[in-house]
Amino acid sequence: MSGDSVKAQAAFKAKQKLNFDLLSDSNLKTIEAYSARRMKRFLGRSFLGIIRSTFLIGDDGKLEHIWDNVKVKGHVAEVLAEASKKGPRSGGVASAFF
Repeated sequence: MSGDSVKAQAAFKAKQKLNFDLLSDSNLKTIEAYSARRMKRFLGRSFLGIIRSTFLIGDDGKLEHIWDNVKVKGHVAEVLAEASKKGPRSGGVASAFF
């Protein structure tokens, strides 16, 4: 991640008052491992891009739920509702790639 990107990410974290670390995957290893990088179409043009996806990961490290091609509106509530069905968790994480 370039210096400007690191600064922009830190500024976003501060502005949003996030209480967790933001990670970067500049080499795309994790993004590709989760199949979140695929062909997209925009204005009739095809290109390789990152699909908005969220992965609910259980305390045991196993995937519990996958949301593919996420639309932002209402998504947080949907993830929280699914996570609450699974019961209390100590380390469960929802990760989004944008």
